[in-house]
Amino acid sequence: MSHRGQTTEMNEDKEFLRTEPLGQLLLKLALPTVAAQLINMLYNIVDRIYIGHIPDIGATALTGVGVCMPLIMIVSAFAALVGYGGAPRASIFMGKQDKESAEKTLGNCFALQILISVVLTIVLLIWNRDFLMAFGASENTIEYGVNYMNIYALGTIFVEITLGMNAFITAQGFAKTGMLSVLIGAVTNIILDPIFIFGFNMDVRGAALATIISQALSCIWVVSFLCGKKTFLRIRRKNLRLVPKIIMPCLALGVATFIMQASESVISVCFNSSLQKYGGDIAVGAMTILTSVMQFAMLPLQGLGQGAQPIISYCYGAGDRERVKGAFKLLLKVSLGYSIILWILVMALPGGFAAMFTSDTQLMEYTRTALRIYMGSALLFGIQMACQMTFNALGKAKESIVVAVMRKFVLLIPLIYIMPQILRGDQTIAVYMAEPIADLLAVTFTAVLFSIQFKKTLGTMKKNTQQKTAG
Repeated sequence: MSHRGQTTEMNEDKEFLRTEPLGQLLLKLALPTVAAQLINMLYNIVDRIYIGHIPDIGATALTGVGVCMPLIMIVSAFAALVGYGGAPRASIFMGKQDKESAEKTLGNCFALQILISVVLTIVLLIWNRDFLMAFGASENTIEYGVNYMNIYALGTIFVEITLGMNAFITAQGFAKTGMLSVLIGAVTNIILDPIFIFGFNMDVRGAALATIISQALSCIWVVSFLCGKKTFLRIRRKNLRLVPKIIMPCLALGVATFIMQASESVISVCFNSSLQKYGGDIAVGAMTILTSVMQFAMLPLQGLGQGAQPIISYCYGAGDRERVKGAFKLLLKVSLGYSIILWILVMALPGGFAAMFTSDTQLMEYTRTALRIYMGSALLFGIQMACQMTFNALGKAKESIVVAVMRKFVLLIPLIYIMPQILRGDQTIAVYMAEPIADLLAVTFTAVLFSIQFKKTLGTMKKNTQQKTAG
């Protein structure tokens, strides 16, 4: 097909990203992506719910699997590094009517996902016990963690491709198809979990097996779609050879999301080791529940951002300044509204959230207090995520990295160790307090940086438009 033919096809297929009313379009794209994020969260959360209710060993097994979370987060982070870096660039190329570059981006990202998966699988199979002991496992919980990771590691390639390549489906505006990718796996997981855990008495190994089978089905669906006739951008053999000038900008843009997700792993290690020191296994077990609730807060916000990303990226590539500005303002309002509602629910019903994950009375009571403290600044998450996801949609790699590093490494990790030295009365509670303090400072920093950079971006777009009009 000629370049002119590609341009015509692209205009016909994707011009709705510039013409449909913003509210209606964000609703159409964001609802499936938010649903996909919530469904995706079920993979780990449903596992924890079932594991936490295993007779006799539930609380100990839940703590053991909770220590696996840093490794699971790293696997997801590598998928985000490639997928969330490549997908916005593909959208921007589509906005510029450059289908060839968009497909090269897709093909290179797919090849890199496979390469990364092979390396991660080998590393996890050989060293998972060492990692888990370093991440806060005790002699009571280590075997549960090892049993889970030995099986989970075998499904790494399915996780990588499903999460990473699904971003390219959403980036093309196929939000419902992206949601189905996740729904297939989640429903399968929910069905298989009780069968393997309780029916076959496989405890945590059953949860891991159910997860990788579910991810395998999702992976087949994603690859089939991106190789099929319905997709606009297609995986083609000629684009699978890695080309530095194509893949490196994708990785640069994906680094911020990678840091944001991988740092959760580092932070989980810091929290677990510090909590083990001051509060023992029960404090680490509570942290597993707090992490789960935090995911409940963050993933829908990421889903909203992913729903807005095709609009912002495409319109940015097309030079539509007012559309970019309007899409961000709408994303900010919706994200902030969600985070405020969630914060109210957590503050009012902490026991209800804790009861989802454990039937152990002592752990449930302990978690009630910890959750209110840990989620103290959650009402502001909407600002943080809207700004961060918009940086990504605009291809602003440096700003995205700065925001991600500031929140996790500059603020939160030091505070985990500083707070117990300041508040010596209850040092375990002091560890939990590091999170809301870091969040408050990070949101302030992000909002100021974004307002400055976004104004510059809009100014540049206006100047470019004036030059084109004059030309």
